[in-house]
Amino acid sequence: MYTTHHGEPDARLVDALTGAQSSVRLRAALSAGTIGDPNLVEALVARCAVEPDFFVRDMLTWALVRLPAEITVPRLIVELGSNIPQARSQALHTLSKIGDGAAWPAVSALLHDAHDEVARSAWRAALVLVPTGHEATLATDLASALGRGDRDTMLSLSRTLVGLGDAVLPVLETARASNDPRVRAHAEATEQLHRDPDSGFSMAVEMAKRVAVGRES
Repeated sequence: MYTTHHGEPDARLVDALTGAQSSVRLRAALSAGTIGDPNLVEALVARCAVEPDFFVRDMLTWALVRLPAEITVPRLIVELGSNIPQARSQALHTLSKIGDGAAWPAVSALLHDAHDEVARSAWRAALVLVPTGHEATLATDLASALGRGDRDTMLSLSRTLVGLGDAVLPVLETARASNDPRVRAHAEATEQLHRDPDSGFSMAVEMAKRVAVGRES
């Protein structure tokens, strides 16, 4: 059993979070969440930055979410300034799970991060944290990224835009008039996703690209 002493995190638990086997790290993250010791915040956040296993990272986030937001949120906001992309991405993911609006300014600053995975995490977090009444402003900001990245990145942006509801329609209409065929195609595919969330996004993108190319000829 892991226990804490004199306001310090249990050293064995901290060591286990960096163990060689993913199963050991997973159990340690589970124990950290079960114990709920605020003194573990630093160790948990630090591990998020480098943990290679998806399931362990997910458990680390779970453990952080179970701790008081007044402790975790400020530390995670600091982590958004890390030069390690995974650190920023995982901090954004955890902040989206906590759902504390105090993180909104820091999250919105990463909507155009140079790393696609970080930007995608910021988009997802923004959809959760955007202040009421700011949806249209967020839609305009996000629409400037239309055409960015590979299929997964494009789909992630489209899902975020669609999640903003009808506030996204004016910016998509504007994007459909872009001089960039890729932006136009992405905007049209996003509109299709808005109309029919169950539609095939890849098919919509390809169809929109053909339309865009046809307009160029």
